[in-house]
Amino acid sequence: MSTEILFLGTIITVDESRPRAEALLVRDGRIAAVGDAADVRAEAAQDARVVELGERALLPGFVEAHGHPTDTAVALSRYMIDIRPVVLATADEVMQAIHAGIAARPDGAVFNGWDGLLQTGLSDPTIQQLDDWGGETPVVILHNSGHVVYFNSAAARRAGIDRDSPDPVGSHWEKDAAGELTGKGFEVGTVLALLGETLATAQRDLPELLATYLGSLNAVGITTVSDMSWDAQKRPALDAALAAGGLSARLRLYEMSGPGVVASVPLHNGDELVRQVGIKTWADGSPWVGNILLSFPYLDTPATRSIGVEPGSHGSANYTREQLDEVVERYFPDGWQLACHVHGDLAVDRVLDCWEALLERHPRTDHRLRMEHVGAMTPAQFERAAALGVTASILIDHVYYWGEVLVDDLFGPDHGGPWANARAALDAGLRISFHNDGTVTPAEPLRNMAVAMTRTTRSGRHLEGAAGVTLDEAIRAETIDAAWQLFSEHEVGSLEVGKFADLVVLSADPYSVTPDDLPGLTVVETYLAGARVHGG
Repeated sequence: MSTEILFLGTIITVDESRPRAEALLVRDGRIAAVGDAADVRAEAAQDARVVELGERALLPGFVEAHGHPTDTAVALSRYMIDIRPVVLATADEVMQAIHAGIAARPDGAVFNGWDGLLQTGLSDPTIQQLDDWGGETPVVILHNSGHVVYFNSAAARRAGIDRDSPDPVGSHWEKDAAGELTGKGFEVGTVLALLGETLATAQRDLPELLATYLGSLNAVGITTVSDMSWDAQKRPALDAALAAGGLSARLRLYEMSGPGVVASVPLHNGDELVRQVGIKTWADGSPWVGNILLSFPYLDTPATRSIGVEPGSHGSANYTREQLDEVVERYFPDGWQLACHVHGDLAVDRVLDCWEALLERHPRTDHRLRMEHVGAMTPAQFERAAALGVTASILIDHVYYWGEVLVDDLFGPDHGGPWANARAALDAGLRISFHNDGTVTPAEPLRNMAVAMTRTTRSGRHLEGAAGVTLDEAIRAETIDAAWQLFSEHEVGSLEVGKFADLVVLSADPYSVTPDDLPGLTVVETYLAGARVHGG
């Protein structure tokens, strides 16, 4: 029996040589033909399964260029209690969930998603408050950004952390004037120190957890996702997931960097389903916790005070220029792509300075150096990045969920209005992608496109200060240009002969609806290499 699939109807190829087609043929997991209906029918086997699209539309599977699937699979599992603002809208709901979670888990309770800017009324908890809530129960609360962790004394004791514990590189323990822990840690090193035991336990179930999470990505049309917090210690669990056949999306791994660390695998590794393509570095932190490096100050508002930002603060960086130079020098000369988390405009300058010097020392024409998130990046900085051959992946959902916060509470209209300026990046000549960053906001490619086009928040407010992108540009940012950033454009991202049949069927042609209606389209089916992984 033939395993061929013949799709007939509206086909959006994202191939500039032929943007639309009437038919597409899948054979042995790859695209065998695409074009006019009569021509493609002639190439199909007589018993090929025929899919009449009707009002629906076929597109390339979406690509999440900046994800955290192996961490998110755990964070959204039974090992952590979900208190994200997309789940719990109010401070009262959060506090009820925390007290209930502590009561239900006396051996230790881990929460994910605290966000005082969206869950209005929450202020950063002190260690004394956390001790009152938890008593002898270890309590760890991860901020929604992933860049801050809160903990009580019992959690610190369990993790072996006290006032004399050294700061992890690129991270730090906050201490009071007397040098005592405040119950707050900044950046990934402190998070891993407190969650190490939980993460190690959860890794035993990672094959199951990852399969569940990748299924949720398939449900929104995603067929390729990067892992921007990859740790080689997860390799046995990932190998077990592979052996169990539980991977319904392609993984592109970015190993976490650090001074004195080198890549755990050779540059050429893996296959079309899973491979490491780059190294993840950090320049600064999150706008929501006050540790991004800025040329302009945070506003002095109740919101900034609630997150512990001093009046007039210009934020901070995780690494000095010298530390950045040391990190990149360990990886780039060996051929690795670098992807650097950066938000503040001064941090952007620091990264561009670092990379410009790096390229002078080690010239490479096709490096695809990536800047991640780029909230406060300016048009002039995008132009400089383009001249260096740098690309950007933009967390456009900052506009949707935090648009009002950016303008009214944190930075004012001049700096908050043009936040995540995709239009400026494209005008400068960059190839860009959009992403949702693991647990930070739900994976929502269609909404990403709409927000990038309209720059409208979830309450309906239009952010002034930056123009929107076109639908063509938005689709490219979720397909071929995102695949290009992952060095996977030869395999996925557009519907061309020879590429994998990673496909998404939408309930309607995205060009037939308004941008506001785009997120309302349904992902009817998703295919990975011609095998249906969602719908049907």
